[in-house]
Amino acid sequence: MTAAVVTPTTSTGTTTRVPWQAKFLLLAGIWGSSFLLMKVGLRSLAPIQISSLRILAGTAILLVLFSTTGGRLPRDLRTWAHLTVSSLFLTVLPFTLFALGEERVSSALAGIGNATTPIATVLFALLILPSDRLSSRKLAAILVGFLGVVVIMQPWASAGRPDLLGFGITVLAAACYGVGWTYNRRFLAQADLGGLSMPTALLCVGSSMMVPVVLVWWLLNRATVAAPWSLHTPPHHSAALPVVAVLALGMVGTGVAYMLQFDVVRAAGATVSTTVTYLIPVVSVVLGVTLLGERLAWPQVLGAAIVLGSAVVIGLPARRRRVRGH
Repeated sequence: MTAAVVTPTTSTGTTTRVPWQAKFLLLAGIWGSSFLLMKVGLRSLAPIQISSLRILAGTAILLVLFSTTGGRLPRDLRTWAHLTVSSLFLTVLPFTLFALGEERVSSALAGIGNATTPIATVLFALLILPSDRLSSRKLAAILVGFLGVVVIMQPWASAGRPDLLGFGITVLAAACYGVGWTYNRRFLAQADLGGLSMPTALLCVGSSMMVPVVLVWWLLNRATVAAPWSLHTPPHHSAALPVVAVLALGMVGTGVAYMLQFDVVRAAGATVSTTVTYLIPVVSVVLGVTLLGERLAWPQVLGAAIVLGSAVVIGLPARRRRVRGH
């Protein structure tokens, strides 16, 4: 896959040729496969290495595309300060946490954890967006969603349940997305210059943060890691596939995906764009089961259905009150 499938909006107002619905479906496939690529990458790379290489590769591909579109980056320090907070919750933290969680749980289950993003988005919107109100329907959906998470984790079972810490980390990663996109709505909606401006700026900030993070990680692990780029490939295995998987995760699953995500947000709105979360676990489960031989117990399947159902209810438009005639 290449970025040629999209003609991005430029700062001059040129419209896209590809319908946002097609980008939406493509985005679901790309992000749904990211959990498979992280699991493959973990064969030779540590979670911090995966997230840093992912962000750097995504930044590189967007800078190349950005240079060909003639766009411009934000110039005021206030916008860059908000971008720093946004990038922390949309790139650095979730990318690292998902890879960390997948050290303990399957890629299919990590994709299911990602489905809790709409629940987190609603909760953080109440804190960050003063105009948002929590309806009784959304409150019920949030409570049901939490019930689904409990069913997935099976705290009552002593055996056969997923690793609670690992799945909890993936839910925390999904919560970071909820914070990040809500923060974007609150502080960066008016700063978007169109085209690749915002996703490129977001990943540039993420890259600048990951460099010191990976260096600190290496300094703390120098006894076992020779260099920040050292790989831990098992005997009789090649590091080529894990590295290629993470590069694909960065260039396509991050760089191209964030370009598509911002296009969908601009065309259909932030609420519609978050519904891509409903399709991501379906893709991650299918790929994990068919390509990696992963298996899910019935409580995970039931819990996933409960979480997805609550996410759908949360994403439904608000009911309009009937106005009585005079």
